Amino acid sequence: MKKMFAVLLAMTMLLALTPSMAEDTVTLKIAHIGPETGAAAVYGLATSRGAAIAAEEINAAGGKFRVEMIDEDDQHDAEVSVNAYNAAMDKGAQMIVGTTTTTPCIAVGALAYEERVFMLTPSASSTAVTADKDNVYQVCFTDPAQGAASAEYIQQNGLPTNVAIIYNNADAYSTGIYQTFDEKAKELGLNVVSVTTFTDDTNDFSVQVADAKNNGAELVFLPIYYTPASMILQAARAMDYAPVWFGVDGMDGILSIEGFDTSLAEGVMLLTPFSADAQDEKTQKFVARYQELYNEVPNQFAADAYDCVYALVAASELAGITSDMSAEECCDKLIAAMQQIEVAGVTGTMTWSANGEVTKTPTAVVIENGVYVGFNK
Repeated sequence: MKKMFAVLLAMTMLLALTPSMAEDTVTLKIAHIGPETGAAAVYGLATSRGAAIAAEEINAAGGKFRVEMIDEDDQHDAEVSVNAYNAAMDKGAQMIVGTTTTTPCIAVGALAYEERVFMLTPSASSTAVTADKDNVYQVCFTDPAQGAASAEYIQQNGLPTNVAIIYNNADAYSTGIYQTFDEKAKELGLNVVSVTTFTDDTNDFSVQVADAKNNGAELVFLPIYYTPASMILQAARAMDYAPVWFGVDGMDGILSIEGFDTSLAEGVMLLTPFSADAQDEKTQKFVARYQELYNEVPNQFAADAYDCVYALVAASELAGITSDMSAEECCDKLIAAMQQIEVAGVTGTMTWSANGEVTKTPTAVVIENGVYVGFNK
């Protein structure tokens, strides 16, 4: 009996002196904030799901870090988003993937700046998101970058140069992209033959489409979200008008609109950092898992959020983040680390500047047979 007790005591002491796997593992509490209900749910559900798959992969790998996701719905409403942020912080969030959309991100970012909480948004692309806030970074392209890159892509890839623009003059996202596109288009010699606008309340786009058609536009640039884009495509079909349609990341989701005739979107081009038909192993694995779980092809919002989680883990490793650190303790460490890391994600290889802006290479996809495929001129 004494011998058995001695063996048990020795084992207990050995366990006490040998760090366990659990003790070595760092648990990162990462909050995702985005619209999972309401009119913008296509975006928020995608970012939530993309982030969850990244966390699942990291946890399954059994490495140094384990990710605990805290998921909050903000309904694409600034006030609700602030409440979601507070709820996430009450649950112990150390850093945030979000918010998904711009207006809530501006509101939450202001509070997070005061409280020193690091944010990495997958898709809030306005420069106002990061302005005067050293703790808010972006995985998505900024609005000015999207506008200029779109004009460059059109000019460099032999697309039609008689261009019409239809944008939302009540929306900062749409207006910001339009302004830089228009400036860069003129610089590159594109012929902008029609510029028309609308507001959030517009539901008849016949005037805008007719202006583009009557002025001989062979390509229509749409720096807008997918809901008005779907109505524009319907108006064009009614007028038997079939230009090249060229959009930006806000149009990603048009194939998921309930009741929308996806044949209307055939041939629509989007400038995006992500193509679900890319052949690299990382993208194929991500797409396969997303389809397995949700029975749909992931859009670039899901891909950006997936990359957000991996970027935060990489920054946390460099910064020496530990499980017991508060969000405030993590913040400045993550800011410094983000400017030093390079992340090879499904949306490209990324680095970040001190103003929170990402550098990566955009590509174009085109809708063929109801799915996005890489554009080959």
